[in-house]
Amino acid sequence: MTSDSPIRVGVAGLGRAFVLTLPSFKADPRVTLVACAAPRQDSRDTFVQEFGGTAYATVEELCADPAVEAIYIATPHQMHRAHAEAALRAGKHVLVDKPLCVSMADALAIAETAEKTGRHVIVGPSHSFDLPVLKTLELIESGAYGRVRMIHALNFTDFLYRPRRPEELVTDEGGGVVFSQGVHQVDIVRLLGGGMAASLRASTGQWDADRPTECAYAAHMTFEGGAFASLTYSGFAHFDSNEYCGWSGELGHTVDPRNYGAARRALMGMDDPSAEVRLKAERTFGSSSALPWPSENEHFGPVIVSCDHADLRLTPLGIWVYGHTNKEFIKVPVGPVPRRGVFDALWAAVRENMAAVQDARWGAASLEVCHGILTSAREGREITFEHQVPVRR
Repeated sequence: MTSDSPIRVGVAGLGRAFVLTLPSFKADPRVTLVACAAPRQDSRDTFVQEFGGTAYATVEELCADPAVEAIYIATPHQMHRAHAEAALRAGKHVLVDKPLCVSMADALAIAETAEKTGRHVIVGPSHSFDLPVLKTLELIESGAYGRVRMIHALNFTDFLYRPRRPEELVTDEGGGVVFSQGVHQVDIVRLLGGGMAASLRASTGQWDADRPTECAYAAHMTFEGGAFASLTYSGFAHFDSNEYCGWSGELGHTVDPRNYGAARRALMGMDDPSAEVRLKAERTFGSSSALPWPSENEHFGPVIVSCDHADLRLTPLGIWVYGHTNKEFIKVPVGPVPRRGVFDALWAAVRENMAAVQDARWGAASLEVCHGILTSAREGREITFEHQVPVRR
């Protein structure tokens, strides 16, 4: 193996998260898939047929494979600590799908294990790796627009009405919109605001007795240094904020507004939870069809960053810069790898020993904000934070 050899990656979990990242694995020559672990035999068989390598029934067996350098953990949220720690203790670097885990105790334990073993953890894919977000961070860090003063982030989707396993509708097990979706928005806002969230006041909504978890939230967050942000998210499957993004969907694919209501229609008459689980299984590796190639960058709804000298508005195609007397558009090309920012970070960590901004401590800090949203809404009070970390570049 040389310093420019592809990173040999094993995948733990071949569900929807892996399906969404698979186009990037296929497109980026810096990584090669060499092994997997998954409970379903048909998924393991399909993996070996497509990529070769070795398929295991357990993550522990995957961690013991000497051919694997890094493990992408795409298992359910509540399993992340056990799987991440097993990988780290086996000497593997870890790319763990957001959120880092569900409980703060587990998040901090993963961070401590990474530090003790000297292995890198990257929390993603997260939309904080989207190229327009990273370009906006570059513009902010240039100093050309002065200090960040205010951030507005908004997203309305059909998230809660996509097919779900029962535990995905239980907040304490990581279900609902706050852990799975809010962490994207928190990551973006923290990255552009410098990382150091100070306090938060939030409200959440649970509006469907048949899906008894958070479907929406709104939060006001402050940062050390005085900046503040509004974060609003709904997964209630009514308004679709892709309309504000030129009908470019979250993954960069064109959305057809004529398909309005499709998520709710698919669940109509589905009274048996096992039927919904089967529908979800159709979206996993080996069952679902390949995703179309994105025509625009991934995004997580409209984001506007207000600085001293300009407002920066993120879009799937680039950034609009609204100055005092003029405005300009800075184009951000899609590029040959859809989730290039994630794989840039993985390469830097494994081949160059450079920690990612979105490391385990960062993931724990974003998770702390997610818990803050839930606690503030439940207790009706402002929440302050103690596990925040700055943007380290």
